Amino acid sequence: MHFLDQAKIYIKSGGGGPGAVGFRREKYIEYGGPDGGDGGRGGDVVFEAVAGLNTLIDFRYTQHFKARRGSHGMGKDRTGASAPPLVIKVPVGTQIISDETGEVLADFTEVGQREVLLEGGLGGRGNASYKTSTNRAPRQHQPGLPGEEMWVWLRLKLLADVGLLGLPNAGKSTFINQITNARAKVGDYAFTTLVPKLGVVRHKGREFVLADIPGLIEGAAEGAGVGDRFLGHIERCRVLIHLIDITGIGPGQDPAEAMKIVEAELDAYGSELADKPRLIALNKLDLADAELAEGFAQELKDAGAKEVFVISGATGEGIDRLLDAVLGYLPEATATETKAAAVEETDEGEGGEWSPV
Repeated sequence: MHFLDQAKIYIKSGGGGPGAVGFRREKYIEYGGPDGGDGGRGGDVVFEAVAGLNTLIDFRYTQHFKARRGSHGMGKDRTGASAPPLVIKVPVGTQIISDETGEVLADFTEVGQREVLLEGGLGGRGNASYKTSTNRAPRQHQPGLPGEEMWVWLRLKLLADVGLLGLPNAGKSTFINQITNARAKVGDYAFTTLVPKLGVVRHKGREFVLADIPGLIEGAAEGAGVGDRFLGHIERCRVLIHLIDITGIGPGQDPAEAMKIVEAELDAYGSELADKPRLIALNKLDLADAELAEGFAQELKDAGAKEVFVISGATGEGIDRLLDAVLGYLPEATATETKAAAVEETDEGEGGEWSPV
C-alpha cells in the first residue's frame, strides 16, 4: 500500500427537495383543498475515523464527494424522503483543514469519532403549509435550500506513542525491524526510508506504537533532503528516540554534531517538538569498541544529553534498557489492541458509505 499523508478533496452536502403543489380530488369531499407535502432534507457530509486505515492514498483517485438530494414532496400531504448522510471514512489522526482559511475544522484522534462537516439543505414547504383562512387555495411552494460545498485538505498525523528520528543512515530501519513487526527497507545509502513507518512494540507485557520517519539533514526546515514535512507524524508522540550513528560516518560527522543538527531542525519546525522528552541512543555498537562508545557517550552528555543509551539495532544489545526507559514515559493503558489493530489491519466499506480500500 502506498503512503499519502495529505490530499485535497471537494465535498458538497445534498440540497433539500422541493415542496409540492397539489389539491385534493376525492369524491364526497367538497372543495378539496391544498395537499402538497414538504420536500425531504438533503444528506449531510459526515467524516468518521476508523481503525485499519493508515494512509490517504485513495483520496488521490476519488476527490469529489457529493451527498444525495432530498426527495420532492408529493400530494396527499406526503413529505419527501430525506437523503442518507454521506459517510467518508478516514484514518485516525486525520485533520480536516479549510482550503480557504487554513482553519482546522476537525481533528480525529479516536476510533469511531464522527463529525458532521456540512449539513444538508432543508426541504421546501409544500402548498398545504401555506393554507390560511383567507388563502384557501395557495399555489406557492419552496424549492428547498441548496447544500453547502467547500474544498478541504485532509492531513494525516499518525498516532504513535513513540517517535524515532535521526540523520540518514543512523540505523532507524534496522532498529524498528529489530523491536517491532515492521519490515522497513534497509540499505547502505541515505534516505532508505522515504515515508513514515509504524510498528507495534511488545515489551514486558505492554504494547506501544512506534513511528519511524525519514532521516533529517541540516536545512530540512528549508526543504533540504525530504524536508521536514514528516515531522508532523511525531507531533502527538509522548517521547522521542533520537538514534545517532556511533561510527560518525556521513553527514553530521561526530555524534555530538549529529545531535545538534537534529535538535536545530526540531526547533526550527516548532509545534513544541523541541520540548518533547528525548532519549539519546548511540546506535551500531557492534561496529565500535567499548572505549569509543564510552568516549562518544561522554561527548553527548557534555553537549546536553541527560542520559545516553548505547545500543545495537543489528544485534539487539542494550535495547531492553532503552525500552525500559521508554515505558517510564507512557501511561499503563497505552497502546491498546485497537491502536495496534489500526497498524496491522485494513478496513472495507459497506452499503451507502464511502471508504478507501
